[in-house]
Amino acid sequence: MRPRYLTNERAGGGGVSAAEALLALHVAGVKLPPPQREYPFAAVEVGRGPGVKQRLRLAGLRNWRFDFAWPPQRLAVEVEGGAYSYGRHTRGRGFSDDLRKYHHALRLGWVVYRCDPDMIRSGVVVGVIQDILNGQWHERHRSGAVVDGSP
Repeated sequence: MRPRYLTNERAGGGGVSAAEALLALHVAGVKLPPPQREYPFAAVEVGRGPGVKQRLRLAGLRNWRFDFAWPPQRLAVEVEGGAYSYGRHTRGRGFSDDLRKYHHALRLGWVVYRCDPDMIRSGVVVGVIQDILNGQWHERHRSGAVVDGSP
């Protein structure tokens, strides 16, 4: 049986995008620790189980999820799609809701790395994740070195 992070299975029954599936393959290919998919960081923060909706509301949170998460390192990766099709993440309310999610994630101690399908296809995203998880991000990039090969 394939690990869940390599499948199209998603909490709530929805499928994953092609970009998310590709990122999962990249992560597995470089043998990184498997991420948790559709990780409900806000619910985990307030305590899952009975009454979670009320606890979320009292904390000013929603039942937000990360596309990919490494909870011990408090690293999350969000794959932003729909940029060219005027998708949910780029329209008024969806964009604002995403900003609130990222604000609260930061407040709770998470680093959220946002990327798009082109960045995933180029391989740069898995390299950044690898550097962060291996504790090499700041050391490699402190000097302002080029990260993705672009000028």
